[in-house]
Amino acid sequence: MKYLLVVLIAAIFSFGCNVEAQSWKPLLHQPGFSASNAYILTDGRVMVQDTGKGDWWALTPDTFGSYRNGNWSKLASLPSGYSPLYYAGAVLPDGRLAILGGEYNAGVMVWTTKGAMYDPKSNVWKAMSAPLAWSTVGDAQSVILPNGTMMVANCCTAQDAVLNPTTLAWSTIGSGKADKNDEEGWTLLPNGKVLTVDASSRNTNSEIFDPATAKWSSAGNTTAQLPDRSSNEIGPAVLRPNGTVLYTGGSGHNSIYNAFTAKWSSAPDFPKLSNGQQLDIADGPAALLPNGNVLCMTSPGVYNLGAYFFEWNGTAFKQVPRTPNSPSDTSYYGRMLVLPSGEILLTDGSRDVELYTSSGAPQSSWAPKITKFPSVVTHGKTFSLSGTQLNGLSQGAAYGDDAQSASNYPLVRITNSATGHVFFCRTHNHSSMGVATGSLVVTTQFDVPSGIDLGAGLLEVVTNGIASNRVAVSVD
Repeated sequence: MKYLLVVLIAAIFSFGCNVEAQSWKPLLHQPGFSASNAYILTDGRVMVQDTGKGDWWALTPDTFGSYRNGNWSKLASLPSGYSPLYYAGAVLPDGRLAILGGEYNAGVMVWTTKGAMYDPKSNVWKAMSAPLAWSTVGDAQSVILPNGTMMVANCCTAQDAVLNPTTLAWSTIGSGKADKNDEEGWTLLPNGKVLTVDASSRNTNSEIFDPATAKWSSAGNTTAQLPDRSSNEIGPAVLRPNGTVLYTGGSGHNSIYNAFTAKWSSAPDFPKLSNGQQLDIADGPAALLPNGNVLCMTSPGVYNLGAYFFEWNGTAFKQVPRTPNSPSDTSYYGRMLVLPSGEILLTDGSRDVELYTSSGAPQSSWAPKITKFPSVVTHGKTFSLSGTQLNGLSQGAAYGDDAQSASNYPLVRITNSATGHVFFCRTHNHSSMGVATGSLVVTTQFDVPSGIDLGAGLLEVVTNGIASNRVAVSVD
């Protein structure tokens, strides 16, 4: 459980900072609202909630695809009576955004069962609710399973459910969960299963959900106590291209899960402050960078102020620059989103939105690959393309139970050869929502914008900030 306001004093410390090429830059056009949960829509826009309120906004990149130079526009507001804070959310394969629950609703701690579905084509929200038998959803976790189905937890029990996207009806699923879902996060693995670490039991047990059997089973000992013992808070987990999952702790301890060997191993603790306080992620964000590292937002203790950022390179945590709001931020204020540009968008509930750029580049083997595409496309029409790894090697960014911002779905981007203008085509009906699908050929549909520049262009698929091979197309 978190508080709406934290009034603790941040500790001050100093140790070596490896800045290299890593940097934060503010948006040139900052929002006029307090930016919180953010999602990348399949048309390339970033959809952002005003913290704990019902209004939503879109950040649209400029004509050259720059999000830093992008502009804001107001979207439809949520249905009356629903203004959640700390809830489940995901972009569905058809391009709609589904959100459910909320630890707070309109600023009141109620663990609400309300929800809503947003259609970006019509700019309309439609109310939906949780399974009828559920009395709570609250600050729940969610995941899109490889078959495209959204799975959501009841925060306060061991119950899970999956959504029928057509009827908006829920069906309960899952058995054998060792403890309740409270404070846990879900990480999609290359084999299509879902990993979690038990938080309520405060032990070192982890679990795996298998969609094929709809059952939970033990995933072994995490080697370290990851949840904070007093609050049960735990940090985000991020799958890397090599198949390892960095699982961060609210305790300051961290562990590594190898998705291919199904074994746990220890990772270094986060550093301590000069006054002895342990940095941790007791709720907070992390994101996979295009170079394969994981960007982590830490702070001392549970809910204490003073944020510090690190990159995990598979061996060590390297400190990177802080944001302007870092002294007054704690990890749980943060939300990260991987942009098509490869930058990490960070919101912290304020009117300062920052973009992080790291050093290095992705390996070519990590990129999506287009294998079949139309050489001629028509503005205002829908087309299909095929390829491998169109869903990327990871969900991208993570938080856990309070916010999800997975971006493991293909975005189609066309750059006009004459003007250099960049246009995103709204994608939908992806054949798979798995990660690290290897040589499996998958497909997606894309809508060519009516206002696109005509003529010769280069088309590419970009997922989690990594672009595919470019193919030549003619737009008429």
